Amino acid sequence: MKTPLYTIALALFFASCSSDNPKDKKATLEKLKKERTELNGKIEKLESELGQTKKKDDFKDVAVTELAEMHFRNYVEVQGRVDAEENVDIMPEVPGTVTAIYVKAGQRVNKGQVLVQLDDKVLKQSVAQLQTQLDLATTVFNRQKNLWDQKIGTEVQYLTAKSQKEGLERQLAGLKSQASMSKVKSPVSGTVDAMDLKLGQSVAPGSPMGIRVVNADRLKVKALVSENYGGKVNQGDEVSISLPDVPENLNARVSFAAKMIDPVSRGFNVEVKLPSNKKYRPNMVAILKIIDYSNDRALVVPVNAIQKSESSEYVFIAENGKAKKVNIKTGKVSDGKSEVLSGLKVGDKVIVTGFQDLNDGDSVKL
Repeated sequence: MKTPLYTIALALFFASCSSDNPKDKKATLEKLKKERTELNGKIEKLESELGQTKKKDDFKDVAVTELAEMHFRNYVEVQGRVDAEENVDIMPEVPGTVTAIYVKAGQRVNKGQVLVQLDDKVLKQSVAQLQTQLDLATTVFNRQKNLWDQKIGTEVQYLTAKSQKEGLERQLAGLKSQASMSKVKSPVSGTVDAMDLKLGQSVAPGSPMGIRVVNADRLKVKALVSENYGGKVNQGDEVSISLPDVPENLNARVSFAAKMIDPVSRGFNVEVKLPSNKKYRPNMVAILKIIDYSNDRALVVPVNAIQKSESSEYVFIAENGKAKKVNIKTGKVSDGKSEVLSGLKVGDKVIVTGFQDLNDGDSVKL
């Protein structure tokens, strides 16, 4: 009985393939599959009535996965780099010539520590001269004050002496402040990462001196995220960080997400703070997987186990030794797995291997 029926089905199939319209071919194929399923059912019924049983070879070997609720995460994956929160190129505040260098590359320094001394001979001489004038003005003021306290002399004499003394004090303070700028100090605590300065070299404000101090204890990962994820990625989101050069993986949270989209790159910056670790270095490559969707009670199936027709998606499940076709609705896809929103339930055995040539109702062996 099988031969005539399959011959008719094949004839219909080849006749339908004469059409050049892909949609017509797909529709015909779906129709033929449905007819084949119905024919298989009728054949099985007649074989059962005639007392015929299937041979062992009629069973198809399959592998299944039993569904259970699990954690499902969807990621936005971007590449970034490690950066130091305190990474400073030292610049002088005043022009001058380098007369002394107190540190070398690799040395640990503290905030405010003097790194370099610039020539300050002229300023020192000016300070000494002004100090002499201030000492004289102070002596005159003290004597004038004693006379004024005894009601001797005029108030104008007292106020003039006071004004001269205070004026010289302010000038001296300003000159000492200027002199202190000749001592180039570290604005942060950290390690001297570069030292390209030489004795006798002239430096000027606004130009790097060739000294860089990096605080490797305060590092972060910076990355640019496409504007497409502007509504999904926010400060506080969970993120998985992979550092291929270490190698190491760690979990953290987004510490900063910019609100403005860059008009050139069409993206926005995100930052994630890193824990202190001697292995981490600025400018290392970092892969960020920012979680933009989470479901702690999801049903998940491998993406390759899902088949598609024109109107639906479906999988095969093993039930009572038979393959059963089940239409499903899928959600997010991540790491080769798809979230199933409807169509399946906990305990269903989804066929993940051997489903390619299956039909609804075929006998299967796990």
